[in-house]
Amino acid sequence: MDSNKSRDFHDFFIFAALFFFALLVFLVVNVFQKVRQTPKLRSVAILVLGDVGRSPRMMYHAESFAKLEFDTYLIGYKGSKPILSLTSLSNIRLSYLSEPPPLVTRIPFVLAAPIKILYQIATILYTLVFDIPRPPEFIMVQNPPSIPTLALVWLVGGIMGSKVIIDWHNLGYSILALRLGETHLLVNIAKRFEIIFGRSAYAHLFVTNAMRNHLEQEWGLIGHKAVLHDRPPSHFHKCVPLEVHELFIRLGRPISPSLVDFLPSASPPYATQFTEILGLLPYSTSRASSSPTSPSLRKDRPALLVSSTSWTPDEDFGILLEALKLYESRAREANCENSQSKHDSKERQVLPRIWMVITGKGPLKERYMAEVELLQKNWQYVRCTSLWLEAEDYPLLLGSADLGISLHSSSSALDLPMKIVDMFGCGLPVCALDFACLPELVRDGINGLVFRNASQLAEHLETLLTSFPSSSALDSLRTNLQRALQVPLNVERHVHNHEHQEGDDWEWGSWSENWNRVVKPLVLRDSERFG
Repeated sequence: MDSNKSRDFHDFFIFAALFFFALLVFLVVNVFQKVRQTPKLRSVAILVLGDVGRSPRMMYHAESFAKLEFDTYLIGYKGSKPILSLTSLSNIRLSYLSEPPPLVTRIPFVLAAPIKILYQIATILYTLVFDIPRPPEFIMVQNPPSIPTLALVWLVGGIMGSKVIIDWHNLGYSILALRLGETHLLVNIAKRFEIIFGRSAYAHLFVTNAMRNHLEQEWGLIGHKAVLHDRPPSHFHKCVPLEVHELFIRLGRPISPSLVDFLPSASPPYATQFTEILGLLPYSTSRASSSPTSPSLRKDRPALLVSSTSWTPDEDFGILLEALKLYESRAREANCENSQSKHDSKERQVLPRIWMVITGKGPLKERYMAEVELLQKNWQYVRCTSLWLEAEDYPLLLGSADLGISLHSSSSALDLPMKIVDMFGCGLPVCALDFACLPELVRDGINGLVFRNASQLAEHLETLLTSFPSSSALDSLRTNLQRALQVPLNVERHVHNHEHQEGDDWEWGSWSENWNRVVKPLVLRDSERFG
């Protein structure tokens, strides 16, 4: 009996060994065939180690490459729906990485972590080497995360002859340091990994001048270097009342029950909480003449504030929460004083109610929103709710809002928040938490206001919202944004030594204008020479 079991085990072992040997031969042969192929000109693989639909910059890169008639492979994990303008292009292929088997989540972390990493490495290598018909001319990788993508792209690029472009969004080790501390061994290992595999590439793109200067001086980067600040796509814009009306018709049902008595009453399809069709409603708050089918903004609407957050430690939601407390207190005082003295001045300034909308997902969301729910039970002038939007509705919400709030502080102090760029693209002024390179984006007093603590943020809210919806301070910021958005970029600016840069007025151009000026010369150099 034992001899039979031993023979069966021996046969199984031989079979398994032969199977893995055959698989290894198959892989080696296929890799060898790939290596012998020359990279296909005008093709690019873009690797995102995350949810593709929540990686706007990389989706914009893919769209820009595709519009240059590049065969474009966007690789990442499936999750949120990608932007419509991306999926409508015929030469873009979305290659989704598979998740580890569900069984992995049930075993201890010590065992699960290495299995997840090995599975991740295998799926990325398979997609880059076998899933793409011919080696791409370029492989673009987002950093962070750095591990294991920088090493894998370095390896595949070297084997297949593809040119690597690293798009530096931040420094991976600095994010790890938020959790473990700067002196932790794993942080030092991660930093060394990032330096070794990120130092040399065909091209390095940076989201700020500060990041370029830092990495150039400290790490001695090799390759073309160019700053490409984040931009919104061209369809981001300030919404007209009709668009606001249609948005809140759609959002009417999902609005939180806590807002029912706080927001003005709605009567769809004739009125929303923010808009109304004049002449059709007995409680219309404006006497201005208007077409009976054209919505206008309600005079009794609350101020709509928006903040997008990933609910992570590098965005201190506690600052916003404390500022809202201070605003609630100040609004009660100001409006009480106005009520007592309204016989003295019909134009006395008061503070409006505000609806603070928080978009995004993340680990700290439930904790903070539970705290908000307890606080706002006693609030009269403030409501704060979270809202999850489809990709096509997000720019419409920004374009409908009155003020944006950014709590981004940057783990490295070298990157800038994409959310502010989106807000500016929608003509939305911003109150932003100050940090080292923020002046590259926010001009204090021109396109927004900068704060360092909750008290300053509350003061800014009071300044900008006094006499809302006819606030001169808020109107001034809006006017500056609109004027700047209409200023053409300095397209005549010459660049030397292949160092492609943006003009001084970079923040006011569209993504496509700046991408064509900064990235296009880098990626077309060889295809124009040989094609």
